[in-house]
Amino acid sequence: MKTFISDPLDPRLDDIRDLNKSDKSGAGFVIAEGPLGVDRMLESPYRVRCIVGFASKIEPYLDCGVPVFEVTRETLAQVAGFDMHRGLVAAADRTAAWSVADVLDGARTLVIMEGVGDHENIGAIFRNAAGMDVDGVLLGQGTADPLYRRSVRVSMGHVLRLPWAKLEGGYTTWQRSLGQVRDAGFRLVSLTPHPEAVHIAEAIAGAEKVALLVGGEGPGLTEHAMRATDVRARIPMAAGTDSLNVATSAAIAFYERQRAQLF
Repeated sequence: MKTFISDPLDPRLDDIRDLNKSDKSGAGFVIAEGPLGVDRMLESPYRVRCIVGFASKIEPYLDCGVPVFEVTRETLAQVAGFDMHRGLVAAADRTAAWSVADVLDGARTLVIMEGVGDHENIGAIFRNAAGMDVDGVLLGQGTADPLYRRSVRVSMGHVLRLPWAKLEGGYTTWQRSLGQVRDAGFRLVSLTPHPEAVHIAEAIAGAEKVALLVGGEGPGLTEHAMRATDVRARIPMAAGTDSLNVATSAAIAFYERQRAQLF
């Protein structure tokens, strides 16, 4: 059932207020935008608080058991702080949806991020992972919040459905948590452009379980992290180039892993 709201100051819209000025995740919320994002939020472990949108956008959600508020484009723009062209937004409660043990359970391929600070790269890695049979994501020290609104949007909502958890420890100690991943049977493969690293296809060949480590934009993985892995792998590069964007590198590694499993 829907409720029409015309007043942009109506407190029932507070969950989606000023999205362009503040990170609502900091207030304990997760925000999804557009039909794909909202659909995946409804299918996720996160409890949806409300769905807000134009009349034509909210029709599929009228019987979903969540408060649904119809607004005009002008009202939504005033509340959100910008003109939301997709015309649909939902808010959910932030919760620790998965533990490290949950992510490891039944997984064969994982990606582990260290120091990835760009929210768009994080969202892209989640989207690439979901599209290439990666079973879960683990976050090492220095990685930004994957539930930040931009990450959720770029991931097309996959950050809400793909299991992920944070590994414990600080800058020089979180790598000890990789022992838990190794004990679960994973080959730990760090991605680096170093010319002495082995080809990515060789690094993952024959492994039943693989965890691919990627590092932050610019510096890449720390030496501490790479020392804690089983093998260092590279993606061959053309002469005159040294590296790829972290999300692009991860996607290529995911493809190689997927290809190795198929053939």
